[in-house]
Amino acid sequence: MEYSGLILVSVFFFLLLLNVPISFSIGVATVVTMLCSIDLLPAATTIAQRLAGGINSFALLAIPFFVLSGLIMGQGGIAKRLIECAMALIGMLPGGLALVNVMSCTLFGAISGSAVAATSAIGSFMIPQMEKKGYDKNFAAALTGAAATTGMLIPPSNILIIYAIASGGVSIAALFVAGYLPGILVALSLMIVCAGYAKLKGYPTEARLPINLVLEKIVAALPSLLLIIIVIGGIIGGIFTATEAGAIAVIYSLVLSVVVYKEVKISELSGILLKAGETTAIVMLLIGASSAMSWILSYENIPQTISDFLLALSDNPLAILLIINLTLLVVGAFMDMTPAVLIFTPIFLPVATHLGMSPLHFGIMIVLNLSIGLCSPPVGSVLFVSCAVAKTTIEKIIKPLMPLYIAMFCVLMLVTYVPAISEFLPSVFGLIK
Repeated sequence: MEYSGLILVSVFFFLLLLNVPISFSIGVATVVTMLCSIDLLPAATTIAQRLAGGINSFALLAIPFFVLSGLIMGQGGIAKRLIECAMALIGMLPGGLALVNVMSCTLFGAISGSAVAATSAIGSFMIPQMEKKGYDKNFAAALTGAAATTGMLIPPSNILIIYAIASGGVSIAALFVAGYLPGILVALSLMIVCAGYAKLKGYPTEARLPINLVLEKIVAALPSLLLIIIVIGGIIGGIFTATEAGAIAVIYSLVLSVVVYKEVKISELSGILLKAGETTAIVMLLIGASSAMSWILSYENIPQTISDFLLALSDNPLAILLIINLTLLVVGAFMDMTPAVLIFTPIFLPVATHLGMSPLHFGIMIVLNLSIGLCSPPVGSVLFVSCAVAKTTIEKIIKPLMPLYIAMFCVLMLVTYVPAISEFLPSVFGLIK
């Protein structure tokens, strides 16, 4: 149908404006568009098949495991130990508390696999501490939200698994390894902004700890950090798959939180399991609905139409990639990462590969791009959490957020136009040729 794309987009955004949950907005928009091209019975059958087929993947079993391990470790005293370790290592530098915030959010986001969890766990401690030391509360809230997004790139990351499915077979192991350098670059860029901000405002540094206390804090945090090493090392070494790594992460986090740290009681596990089930159900519904939408996009040849349009705009690959990035930045400000990856990967990936970009490189670019969307007003989910923790409003944190946003955008441009940033480590470990 000639106007199917317009119908799909119009219905989808109309439902979003009515505050209909995004998974239902995707599903209803897909049904309406299908009914404009296909009879009712085949349309209903196709949607049912795509909903079921979209989540019928062994690799997706990793998601509930990593969600569960993240929730267990989120309540297992991990945040406190990571903050103390970061404080011991970099607290004495200019803007020490701000740097500690970034480092703690990065580490906790990577371990938990959730930017929202990192914002809540780290922000609830660091934002009051920063305010107590004279930091502007709105800056502290903006920094926590921005820094928490780095965990989306540093594995284990559920969104990288979802991209691997959406892209049609990019190696999860390669994506996991590829996310390290971009994630670290984002964290470093935020630290540079923090150091400059602290110098400008004259914020104090923290006292340097004796070497024995530094070592003590590192040792205390080491068991938590070992989760990343065990998971990634096992996947790269071919010892287990990403799904098996998720199961191992659950066992490790249980032992660490219940037996070693003793921060989680056996009686609390039922609540954690219920929360993990709810989160997994939401993610899987999004994946199923987005798979159906991706099918109708393909059926109506919409990705090819958009690809031809973009390639006709300019002969310059740099300009086309900039247009894709700006489009995704706008999308990320209004849409959750999971449906955005599932919907826009089949649209933009063919364009990127036509321009010579590898699917691995594009995957890191789109995840970094949409991670910035998590801390972008008006819908950025981590901003709401950060504002709630800091007891402030989104309007008040936009100004201090802008330098951080610019720093993240600069890293996005580097990642987009310098493929080696994403592909160097996977090539070193022999995950790409």
